Amino acid sequence: MRAIYPGSFDPVTNGHLDILGRAAKTFSEVIVAVLHNPSKSALFTVEERMAMLAAETARWPNVSVDSFSGLTAEYARKVGAAVIIRGLRAVSDFDSEFRIALTNRKLNPDVDSVFLMTTGEYLFLSSSGIKEIASFGGPVHGMVPDAVAVALAGKYASTSQSIEE
Repeated sequence: MRAIYPGSFDPVTNGHLDILGRAAKTFSEVIVAVLHNPSKSALFTVEERMAMLAAETARWPNVSVDSFSGLTAEYARKVGAAVIIRGLRAVSDFDSEFRIALTNRKLNPDVDSVFLMTTGEYLFLSSSGIKEIASFGGPVHGMVPDAVAVALAGKYASTSQSIEE
């Protein structure tokens, strides 16, 4: 069964990879679908996010990386996915994710949402929190893959240099 795991992944965290690893064991094919949302200002380009994800997902032969813009339900239809994977960190995530799942089901009755709870050690992780820590030069190792930590340091080093100039 083909599943998609949509998100911005700006940047990918170890929490995302925890969910993805379990999804890769559950579904025959998982497409990590990087959302291009022009109304949001991303730190990393879609291409950079896809490259980071491709490097991190190479260990799972049934996982591929793609990008999309628009409605997740339409993307699922386009690629023939029967399942949308969503990660949950806390009870507060469930309310909004449940509404999104119902909307996706209304837009595409052929797709179901499957919620996977993150492992406790990643419960607090969010991409926005990681970016905030990194922007102040804080340590993000252990929260993101090493290559992502390096990329974050590079992004914020170039940002602070351009501000100082």
